[in-house]
Amino acid sequence: MAAALRSSPLILLVRILLALSITSAHRTPGKQQAERLIRSFNLSPNESINIFHNKSSTEPAGLADRRFRFPGLVEDAASASSIADLGHHAGYYPIKNSYDAKMFYFFFESRGSREDPVVLWLTGGPGCSSQIALFYENGPFRINRDLSLKWNDFGWDMVSNLLYVDQPIGTGFSYSSDDRDIRHNETGVSNDLYDFLQAFFQGHPEFVHHDFYITGESYAGHYIPALASRVDRGNKANEGIHINLKGFAIGNGLTDPEQQYAAYTDFALANKLILEADYARINQMIPACVQTTKQCQNQDDACLTAFDQCNDIFGDILSIAGDINYYDIRKKCVGELCYDFSNMENLLNLDSVREALGVGNIDFVSCSSIAHEAMLGDWMKDYEVATPPILEQGLRVLVYAGEYDLICNWLGNSRWVEAMPWSGQSSFVTVNMTSYMVDGQEAGLVKSFGPLTFMKVHNAGHMVPMDQPSVSLQMIRGWMNAAKS
Repeated sequence: MAAALRSSPLILLVRILLALSITSAHRTPGKQQAERLIRSFNLSPNESINIFHNKSSTEPAGLADRRFRFPGLVEDAASASSIADLGHHAGYYPIKNSYDAKMFYFFFESRGSREDPVVLWLTGGPGCSSQIALFYENGPFRINRDLSLKWNDFGWDMVSNLLYVDQPIGTGFSYSSDDRDIRHNETGVSNDLYDFLQAFFQGHPEFVHHDFYITGESYAGHYIPALASRVDRGNKANEGIHINLKGFAIGNGLTDPEQQYAAYTDFALANKLILEADYARINQMIPACVQTTKQCQNQDDACLTAFDQCNDIFGDILSIAGDINYYDIRKKCVGELCYDFSNMENLLNLDSVREALGVGNIDFVSCSSIAHEAMLGDWMKDYEVATPPILEQGLRVLVYAGEYDLICNWLGNSRWVEAMPWSGQSSFVTVNMTSYMVDGQEAGLVKSFGPLTFMKVHNAGHMVPMDQPSVSLQMIRGWMNAAKS
């Protein structure tokens, strides 16, 4: 998710960084790798994490939700609703079970119907702001070169009430005054998000009974199943407001490292990134990767070893493939630069924008090297195991992947989906892929059985909503509508 991370959301920051150094994470500290990745995508946060101890000089004066309007957003003459009519919200909610964390979010009421589902989007990294997706993927706006905003005709707010959250704590505009709020695993991350959702729905009771979906990309392949499990557990235990969870969608995610790392060489050979001799040599590294990844599931002290061994596979492939963009192998990186998402930082650092959002003197940390490094022990954990209990309740799961992404490629994602044990596994495996049509053209291949769907998206890399905006909008609309039938 590195490119996505750095560049936009998304992504598997560590993997790439590791690969770029072609050394183990122990020889090159994770924080240094994260910082190198951040630079490679033209992001330059002033701080490595939003943990500060002088609250009086930094904390925003007010933490409540507020309606806002982005300066420079032009009214859409073709729209049936004016900007004033649309509910655009931003703000902070304190995280109940943290030491002193406040989580920042954007919430955009649907441009379609206010009765549309509530959709939460989580960007990966780990440690990158979800605002990468807001401005470069599926949000309501696109950033012009002069930092004005234009409407995105394919934003997911066309069909949903769309919620973006800066997390883990310390990322984006989210912050704490206590180092103990830095998260190291999905237990901490999912508990924070659950507390956030409780606060959000308490502040927006009119949306409590709406269908609710969790979506995201890249390292969110960890976040999403963990959060779905946490919401499900909270609902069953009557811990607070019942959240009307209907399913989740993962785009080009890292979910089952054992299956996904073992698929790298097959994907690389099929796409002519390596030769047969390279394939044979690198495949000899897979058994050790698989073994230590299995150990990591029960022995935390094996997880960094697994990370090192498995990322050596990815690093070897990159060293052979050269300057390809590992988020989209059709493209090349120019020097260190693979994507340029710097205008997001430029926009969010404008005084007029910061005033509209009410963030006070809080720095915008586009990607946090410290939050990223803190999660390295979580990297090789398997979160496929959290998915079957969701499926067995009839809740819907969509796994989709752009066909030209290397780092979280479609092949590895399809393999973990098919290998996942659940009551419908044998039936799902026997279903053939069929054409997914958009505007009379094949836009992908899809297969479904019961509540589970897998989709391979044509002409897209790691960030499907950025590369294929029309396709991604139709995909999410059709998938959510199917849940009602």
